[in-house]
Amino acid sequence: MSLADDQSIARLDATGQAELVRTGQVSPTEMLDRAIELADRLDPQLNAIIHRFDDKARAEAASGDLPDGPFRGVPFLLKDLWPASAGDPLHLGLKGLKDAAYRHPADSHLVTNYRRAGFVIFGRTNSPELGLSATTEPLAYGPTRNPWSTSHGSGGSSGGASAAVAAGILPAANASDGGGSIRIPAAMTNLVGLKPSRGRTPMGPLGEEWGTSVQHVVCHTVRDAAGILDVSAIATNGDGVIAPNHGRPYAEAINQPPPKLRIGIRTDNPRVETHPDCVAGAERAATELEALGHSVEVASPSALFNPDYPSSFPALWSTAIASKFKQISGFLGREVTADDVEPGTWRMAQVANTITGMDLLNAQNAEQRFRRAVCAWWDDFDILITPTTAAPPPVIGDLVPTDDDPMRGSVGSIPYALFTAPFNVTGQPAISLPLHRTAEGLPVGAQLIGAYGREDLLLQLGAQIEASVDWAADRSPLHP
Repeated sequence: MSLADDQSIARLDATGQAELVRTGQVSPTEMLDRAIELADRLDPQLNAIIHRFDDKARAEAASGDLPDGPFRGVPFLLKDLWPASAGDPLHLGLKGLKDAAYRHPADSHLVTNYRRAGFVIFGRTNSPELGLSATTEPLAYGPTRNPWSTSHGSGGSSGGASAAVAAGILPAANASDGGGSIRIPAAMTNLVGLKPSRGRTPMGPLGEEWGTSVQHVVCHTVRDAAGILDVSAIATNGDGVIAPNHGRPYAEAINQPPPKLRIGIRTDNPRVETHPDCVAGAERAATELEALGHSVEVASPSALFNPDYPSSFPALWSTAIASKFKQISGFLGREVTADDVEPGTWRMAQVANTITGMDLLNAQNAEQRFRRAVCAWWDDFDILITPTTAAPPPVIGDLVPTDDDPMRGSVGSIPYALFTAPFNVTGQPAISLPLHRTAEGLPVGAQLIGAYGREDLLLQLGAQIEASVDWAADRSPLHP
């Protein structure tokens, strides 16, 4: 394959690459070999991909049994957090699992859906430990660097995925979002990042659908965000929550303009000062949507930044981490120890020992009240615009915990999650769109939030803005 072909293919999104395979212009094996070559060339500068299984992927790509799905032959990467792939490493950013060389025996339900769509999985991407940070710098595997500036982070917790896609190694990669972990990395690397509604994508069998975390991808185009959601948002027996369908298939919905919508915008946050460039990204989204005929006004849910709400976090987060420790102990065949994890993770898990059942129930009730109070705003409005983050990408090392300051990463991540995490609690869909860059050339994003189940409206608006802005034409300095 010539350099010209390589550059041309690298500029295509997953939908475009699938079309090349479908029309016989490129074989699945050729498409995979191109991604492998780019990973060999670019990833030493990024540290985005921490597990590779090239030979296994080549066998799948060459097999006559490769499913003839909509993304047949498109290379793909899984985040090394909870979507397990049979026989492959699953380390969750933990030193303990890395040292044990743990491999999981079965595919997650979501991975089964990816395979049926025809994706060829050839590796797993770096993630902070248990996805707990807004930067991807686990002590177990080291920092992932941003293709727009390798002295900066690529976001967390899907930073490995965002770096690989923004560098052009592949057009889309699996990501997950429990507090902003799809949207934050997308914002920091000039990508589209859709967090689906609670229960939209299957989380089994290792996870559950009624929590704060959901799965999807980071990618360059809205049509990839829509098309990949169509093939992955397939429920399985036993799913705890199944989101209602509106406007599916999404790949067709994006070709239809939405009706005139009532949209609110909020750019300030009482807990931190929002960086001017992050404000500018949100304001550009408002300008674009007004030009498209939508009504935009300064408005937001009064309950959104309730100062009493974060008080429920310690009980919920610490018990969730302690629960994950039990699952990881099953993987290891022994109890998790302080030597297996980073100091901040261990500290948070120990807090669970001080939480009573009543504490946990009260925290869950606080989340329920918060969810209902926030979501009621969407009875009168269709969309809320905010910055995706309150700060531009961090410098590598700024958010890494230490023995002396084990909570440094968690505390330092707060400005990055303040605008995103509330909607993991409410379960609403939200999308980060790449609409601004700082004077230093670092990307920041604008976030659009819809009512529960209304990914269709977010994708339609994203497609409208994309037709005007064409952010996918603007690639990182490392991109072929």
